[in-house]
Amino acid sequence: MTQSQTPDAGANPDVKDVRRILAPRSIAIVGASADPRSFGGFVQGNLERFGYKGAVHLVSRSSEVINGHPCVKSVDQLPEGVDLAVLAIPEAGVIDSIKALAARHCRAAVLFASGYAEAGHDGQNKQAELARVAEESGILLVGPNCMGFTNLAAGIPVTFEPLAARPPETRPGVGVVAQSGFMAANLRDAYLSRGVPVTTVFSTGNEVSICVEDVLAALIADTQTRVIAVYAEQIRYPQAFLKLAAQARASAKPLVLLMPGRSARAREAVLSHTGALAGDHAIATALLRREAVVVVDSLDELLDTTTVLLRYPQPPSGGTAFMTGSGAMKNLALDFAEDLGLNLPLLTTATVAKLTAMLPTYAVAENPLDYTTIGIRQPSLIGELLLTMLDDERIGSIVLAIPVGPSMAQRDKADHIIPSISKATKPAVLVLTGDSSPVEPFFLAAIEASGVPLFRSADRALRALRRVAQYAESLERAARVSGSGAKAIPLPGAVPPNGVFAEYQGKAWLAEVGLAVPKGALAKSATDAVSIAKKLGYPVVLKAQASELPHKSDVGGVVLGLVDEAALRAGWDQLFANVKRHRPELVLDGALVEAMGPRGLELVIGAKRDVDWGPVLLVGLGGVWIEALKDVRLIPADMAEADIAVELTRLKAAVVLQGIRGASAVDIDVIARVVAQVGAQMLANPDIMEIDINPLVAYAVGSDTPVLALDALVAARLH
Repeated sequence: MTQSQTPDAGANPDVKDVRRILAPRSIAIVGASADPRSFGGFVQGNLERFGYKGAVHLVSRSSEVINGHPCVKSVDQLPEGVDLAVLAIPEAGVIDSIKALAARHCRAAVLFASGYAEAGHDGQNKQAELARVAEESGILLVGPNCMGFTNLAAGIPVTFEPLAARPPETRPGVGVVAQSGFMAANLRDAYLSRGVPVTTVFSTGNEVSICVEDVLAALIADTQTRVIAVYAEQIRYPQAFLKLAAQARASAKPLVLLMPGRSARAREAVLSHTGALAGDHAIATALLRREAVVVVDSLDELLDTTTVLLRYPQPPSGGTAFMTGSGAMKNLALDFAEDLGLNLPLLTTATVAKLTAMLPTYAVAENPLDYTTIGIRQPSLIGELLLTMLDDERIGSIVLAIPVGPSMAQRDKADHIIPSISKATKPAVLVLTGDSSPVEPFFLAAIEASGVPLFRSADRALRALRRVAQYAESLERAARVSGSGAKAIPLPGAVPPNGVFAEYQGKAWLAEVGLAVPKGALAKSATDAVSIAKKLGYPVVLKAQASELPHKSDVGGVVLGLVDEAALRAGWDQLFANVKRHRPELVLDGALVEAMGPRGLELVIGAKRDVDWGPVLLVGLGGVWIEALKDVRLIPADMAEADIAVELTRLKAAVVLQGIRGASAVDIDVIARVVAQVGAQMLANPDIMEIDINPLVAYAVGSDTPVLALDALVAARLH
């Protein structure tokens, strides 16, 4: 059984130590070839070009010597204890080679071959056998369906892609791990083309043995790796990944993740690509961000965000400032930032006064700042303006967008602007407009030496700084999460066969938790219903009750607005007739008689325990709003009340919470408290699988009962 098929895919496996794989003292190429364009030839050529200092052993049936290196005919003739074997052979010989390598006490291998789990049912069976043999043989296998890895810090390229020689990287840099070999190579080339140092590039492929989590652990421990870029089509061990993400956060080492699967078609595509089963992308994203993982939506964002965080791994909170010498660019930045949800805050009075003193009288000291043409005459002033804006307590990052300009202008910028921007202690990025217009080598050299992140697109720069701002916010949120602390409220009775409690049971449980529910009781007969209604007072509502009937309205199981005894008795008969007509086999527990709640703003609060990722909460506008707009926020179960209140204000229709068209504002803090109470129970009681409160009706600020749970569903784990 492959790891993607294991029933406990979310559990925490023992993290495998890949350090010996990343820095092997000896390498065997099984399937070495005199053909320089074969996989074995490419690997050997890479090792030679990079000047690999360890021992290289060649296994070839057809050659005795390749490029001056002697070959052996079979794995059985290898010396014992080779650190790493590269299997550059057809699939038919892989199993026997792994067994033979184990007999020679080789404990790790790289397998490039495809045609395994990504290739359908037959390939999945092949991979299952491969996994079994590798585990029984004690071989840690990289791949299959991978491009291997390159340890750029040590100068060890174990990949079939022909690479140009480079000296070992000595600077702090980006570590890359990707399940896709193409994406690993793509990221490597993009970083290197920008002059961004890269420490390690690792392609895990189908992950029979070595997974993203194993490489991630090594990169977190590596002192030279400052930022980690991950491309993962499936996170196979979510709980292990979350723990490693927490370690990265504690180590002040940003972790940036691109994970396809937001769309239904993308989820189908990853199945054919890696043989992986895609999880719930939205749930994963919410819980990953809780651990300050920077989840991005595109390859551009992955490249750009890691580039900025490499220079500024601990960004402060605050909004973004934008500087330019163009009124048009300033206006475009305003629109684009609003579309992104990126905050361009007003500057403090003190900052405005300082800027006003520096600017010409016709310039306006504000954010975004158009400093007009003054930079042409006084290029050093641009740097002074930038540092002044960054000193503002409301500003956490800044974009400077300037044209490339002619050679003389580029010299001015290299001599006067770059030294100033390089002094920034908050994220500061440079945008050279003009698309791919040429930049003088001396200007590029000055930028690269300064470490200032360079963009050729203001849009991309603003997107990256939005992610940087989200990372800073996530770090703050992680520091104030609410621990469970709550006492687990016992389940409201024996768990039904389908795991879902009837509404009256769920509401009784919510009342124990501390949530307000309508006054009412379960009636077994019409006479019981009349007695209950007399105590409650009319009007009342009747609701059919059974564990097997979570959606009562679908079968006519709800009768509203019963104003007296006659209406109640008639409603009772109608309700049972409706249910009998639609579900003749169903036996009801009875009917819930409740006082009719007054109208208010309908919200939905939900909680779900994902079997792999754990509990997550949903909050948004309920009733028709959730059906029409799907306007909800997914948040971790341990989010602090203050942060939940902020999430409520980020709903698309959040304006209705403050009151609109004569409606009264509702108490956001009370709603946040209810959400936090639900989250606390999800943390405290692992047997609760799902909670759905829809609607939770919110009333005007100052009401005696600010919220009321009109309908509720509680589901528990089946043992």
